[in-house]
Amino acid sequence: MPLTAEDFAAIGLTLRLAGLATAILLVLCTPLAWWLAHTRSRWRRPVAAVVALPLVLPPTVLGFYLLMLMGPQGAVGAFTQWLGLGTLPFTFWGLLVGSVAYSLPFAVQPLQRAFESLGARPLEVAATLGAGPIDRFFSVVLPLARPGFITAGILSFAHTVGEFGVVLMLGGNIPGVTRVVSVQIYDHVEALQYTQAHWLAGGMVAFSFIVLLALQWWQPERRAP
Repeated sequence: MPLTAEDFAAIGLTLRLAGLATAILLVLCTPLAWWLAHTRSRWRRPVAAVVALPLVLPPTVLGFYLLMLMGPQGAVGAFTQWLGLGTLPFTFWGLLVGSVAYSLPFAVQPLQRAFESLGARPLEVAATLGAGPIDRFFSVVLPLARPGFITAGILSFAHTVGEFGVVLMLGGNIPGVTRVVSVQIYDHVEALQYTQAHWLAGGMVAFSFIVLLALQWWQPERRAP
């Protein structure tokens, strides 16, 4: 197999980034999606629009503003420097922040739809049986919304794996630190190393097909009327 050690390092880094980003997104987005699914606040639509911004913004735009925010002159950058952590751009943790922001709608929207489809009846029945809010969430909501969690996890992981613009703006191209698979493919093409680019790009195509197949598998079957 004509893959180099740098290729395997990029693959490992990408999988680590996607795994951590997916775990963080599922934790952070669950309460946000629950709020969006049930609130009647006037802030619901503006918050939903902010969550959906990465769907329409060019990745470089999002990456640029995150770079400014987390840089030495940004609010987040000033705070991390005050903590003695330095700045996040051009580090793995900066990539992680960018990945979470970029994949946010791919986690929130499937969870929100899953929560909205539950309705109030199952929770009301559980409450009449004496189940508290936390018990109702873990014993009723999580099992019934499981397809939504699976979809959110698959989409978040796959979307993070396929990132390019955001990771290049925030992380640059540092081998073993911020060079993910998409950037590695770009490097191979720039160096006219098309064989290595084919292997990595073909792997991405196969991965994308498996993701779409998995989503089709988890979609509930439609029955004819």
